[in-house]
Amino acid sequence: MSTNPRTERRWFVTGASSGMGRHLVERVLDLGDKVVATVRRPEALADLEARHGGALQVELFDLRDLPAITGLVERVTAQIPVDVVVNNAGYCVIGALEELADEQIQDQLKTLLHAPIAITRAFLDALRKNGGGHLLQISSMGGQTAFPGSSIYHAAKWGLEGFTESVAQEVAPFGIHCTIIEPGAIRTGFGRALQFATELPPYETGPVAGLRDYARRGDEIFPGDPAKVAAILVEVTTMPAPPLRLALGDDAFEALGAAFDSRGKILRQYEKLSRSVAL
Repeated sequence: MSTNPRTERRWFVTGASSGMGRHLVERVLDLGDKVVATVRRPEALADLEARHGGALQVELFDLRDLPAITGLVERVTAQIPVDVVVNNAGYCVIGALEELADEQIQDQLKTLLHAPIAITRAFLDALRKNGGGHLLQISSMGGQTAFPGSSIYHAAKWGLEGFTESVAQEVAPFGIHCTIIEPGAIRTGFGRALQFATELPPYETGPVAGLRDYARRGDEIFPGDPAKVAAILVEVTTMPAPPLRLALGDDAFEALGAAFDSRGKILRQYEKLSRSVAL
């Protein structure tokens, strides 16, 4: 963690309007830390602003505006140091790849992958000069598994995880920790906010249709407690040697375990073929 002698820490949290982001902001403030929170609705955190005053700085910001990220981070870091950066904002458009509009593809990639990359990059200089800090990348069990009908979501989350694994090795010498959080189905409002692509006749039945019908049940299929997740996120940032990855939820733990076992089995199954390319 940071070597800064301040007793309270300062957090930067994206996607703080609702769900896990809001739960995290509220918990951090209740603990006496300071927060800079990005939102797309200015009224979203009005109650927390009234309760906590200057400890909460709300920034109205659209993460898809990638060129503006550097300026935002420069304004934030010009005040007092930031200790914990949380790339949390996210959403998903359900639909077969053929059904997705160009804008739906680009907006998901900007929000879920390009913005976290830009934010991470923009904060590294300040974190390094401050003696360290912690980057929390909110991925998903969908960052290591894949389901039909959410290909771009998976592309972004798998990309975020590979990006973070590499950066974690680059910045470890500077005391900067990186943790990839892989939640399962947490009841954050994510289910209610799901978007759906315009259906094409070939996908009215089959695996995509099955996922689409399941996803339309909304928050009913999301049993995880976001308040418990927020508490764990805070706990992770206090660990002297935090994990690179952390699955959260029974579903995430089981799905990721099955995915890793399956990959290992396939790798071993074709070991002879894999090794056959040696000179």
